[in-house]
Amino acid sequence: MSRALLFPGQGSQTPGMGKDLAENFAVARAVYDEVDAALGERLSQVIFEGPEADLTLTANAQPALMATSMAALRVLETETGLDIGRDIAFVAGHSLGEYSALAAAGALDVTTTARLLRLRGLAMQKAVPAGVGAMAALLGVEPGAAADFVAQAARESGEVCGIANDNGGGQVVISGTAAAVARGVEIAKAAGVKRAVLLPVSAPFHCTLMQPAAETMAQALAEARVNAPRVPLVANVTAAAVRDPETIRDLLVRQVTATVRWRESVLFMAGAGVNEALELGAGKVLTGLIKRISDTMTVRAIGTRADVDALKTAGESGNV
Repeated sequence: MSRALLFPGQGSQTPGMGKDLAENFAVARAVYDEVDAALGERLSQVIFEGPEADLTLTANAQPALMATSMAALRVLETETGLDIGRDIAFVAGHSLGEYSALAAAGALDVTTTARLLRLRGLAMQKAVPAGVGAMAALLGVEPGAAADFVAQAARESGEVCGIANDNGGGQVVISGTAAAVARGVEIAKAAGVKRAVLLPVSAPFHCTLMQPAAETMAQALAEARVNAPRVPLVANVTAAAVRDPETIRDLLVRQVTATVRWRESVLFMAGAGVNEALELGAGKVLTGLIKRISDTMTVRAIGTRADVDALKTAGESGNV
């Protein structure tokens, strides 16, 4: 058996996530305490109690999701004996989840990761004024066709439009200026795409409009300590494995404006022999995507005590 650990991105957050773990396991509570201390505020209260509007704010959602993923990991380590260096082939995360993956693999410590994600969230929100940008999901479309749609939309509007996420299973997210994305939706619908809908997001992530945020992160990452991860990271930008700290810094900067190549990342891991994955933290978004991408990789979401108990009972940790 070859296993990967996966970490969700923005959109997976929900009030109350991780509360069950924090109430039942001291190691989980310690992660939230560390994030609270790093940010100088009780983000854990927003995570556990809401309100949802506050948790959904990009600057809160990003460190909050990382904290919940790391809490789940710490519980697995203590309850099942999981050792990343021994038991895991790769780590990977969707967008901000890449930071969670790096923290899990020891490339970043939790305090540094929380501060970087707070800064990342603020910088991404500030990069484009509200209402200027947009994102849309195209469902039932191949990446090649989606690339043609966004190229046509950018050409006809004279504005930015690109592929933000290639999520797999016929799901592609596009991003850019509001006018260009609206034109992309029109083009996709005219071409017979199953569904094309605007997303309720606060900024156009993963497109060139995010360049100011990329510059902010370049400076912050240059000053942050980045270690070689204990196991390779499958990077969003390249859909390939990386361990070199300087390369990781560069990829994290590029990731802000580049496409999240999630479909290709999953296929890379499957091609390298991974046949089981655990999604750690909030929700089951990645679990659903992987089921549509690979028929050779099983996947299980771990976000509650019941999930941990079920994993132990099944003996799937390899160390029970």
